[in-house]
Amino acid sequence: MFDFEDLQPTIMSVKALNNYLRELLETDEVLRDIWVKGEISNYTRASSGHLYFTLKDADAQVKCVMWKGSAFGLRFDPRDGMAVEVHGSMGIYSATGQVQLYVTEMRPAGEGQLFAEFLKLKAKLEAKGLFDDAHKRQLPRFPKHIGIVSSATGAALQDMLHTLERRLPTARVTLAPSTVQGTDAPASLIRALKALNRIEDLDLILLARGGGSIEDLWCFNNEALAHAIFNSRVPVISGVGHETDFTIADFVADLRAPTPTAAAELASPITVDDLLLTVTEMNSRLNQRISLNLSTLSNAFKLAKSALDRVSPRQRVYNALQRQDELFARLDRAITARLQKLSLHLERESAQLKALSPMAVLARGYAIISDPQTGKVVKQIAQIEPTLPIRIQILDGTFYAEVIDIKKENNYD
Repeated sequence: MFDFEDLQPTIMSVKALNNYLRELLETDEVLRDIWVKGEISNYTRASSGHLYFTLKDADAQVKCVMWKGSAFGLRFDPRDGMAVEVHGSMGIYSATGQVQLYVTEMRPAGEGQLFAEFLKLKAKLEAKGLFDDAHKRQLPRFPKHIGIVSSATGAALQDMLHTLERRLPTARVTLAPSTVQGTDAPASLIRALKALNRIEDLDLILLARGGGSIEDLWCFNNEALAHAIFNSRVPVISGVGHETDFTIADFVADLRAPTPTAAAELASPITVDDLLLTVTEMNSRLNQRISLNLSTLSNAFKLAKSALDRVSPRQRVYNALQRQDELFARLDRAITARLQKLSLHLERESAQLKALSPMAVLARGYAIISDPQTGKVVKQIAQIEPTLPIRIQILDGTFYAEVIDIKKENNYD
């Protein structure tokens, strides 16, 4: 018998339907890896960090969700009316049955074509060797004159100037103002670079601008500008955009900085405080070295002086002089003793002479009689005659007499 129940349609729950649709969407090879171009509307950033918006064109629209983890890597701020290209997969929100696009990447519309052109130019210049490390110039450790190529009205310039003033106030800064966006920007940048290269005492060039979309930074992906950077007489630091932005100028430059402020910091690796600290430490080490050398030299001098003193004739001269003094002293003592001895001998001889002196005899009352004619002393009676004059010398004088009578006595046997 025929069973009419077999003709009844299968009835699904809403949940089962949504699950079936999700399986269809998530397993479709096209829908699970798709790029879609459209204009943002109804844009909302939730407090959780997730992004919710509608992507539309003239004829249709689709709901989109971008989770916080994917949104964190965006290099621009999405806004209503902005034309973008998004990548992701289609899915369904079961609670409302709403089909929506789960976005993992987002970029301004047209960036894909620009990125392809960027890669093509990068490969061309890389093949020519413009990116080779062998051509990278050494940055000065303590630049005295820094040139800046940037917009004269941009915030990036003020950030760089404040950084240099704080870290290296002794450096002279010269700005070569340039357009940093638009079709005229590459030529303006090249002119600024060439102008700075004509300054003889320039040590370093900063090429920088603030962040922006790939279109905003596109002037830094210029082949002529790349050659101008490569041929620069002085080293070039690029600081274009944000940390995630890369341009051809970054690859050609001698050093790439993630931001303009970072470029100024790289241009002044040694700050004034660092320099003062280094000078203080070097001065301390120098003083220690000088003290050590002086101590070593002093000890060496003392040893040499001691050795020289041992072989020097000076000590022998001093010894000879001392010996001479001793000999003179001995001679003086000997002379003094001799003189004293002779004086005593003279005194004794004088005493003896005095004792034998006629004057001594006269002092005892005697007299000396002599012939006034001949001067001979009269010792015997026979030497005189009566009536003849005689000279008589006594102690205190001499007088003359005449012999009246002679009486001879012979008392000597």
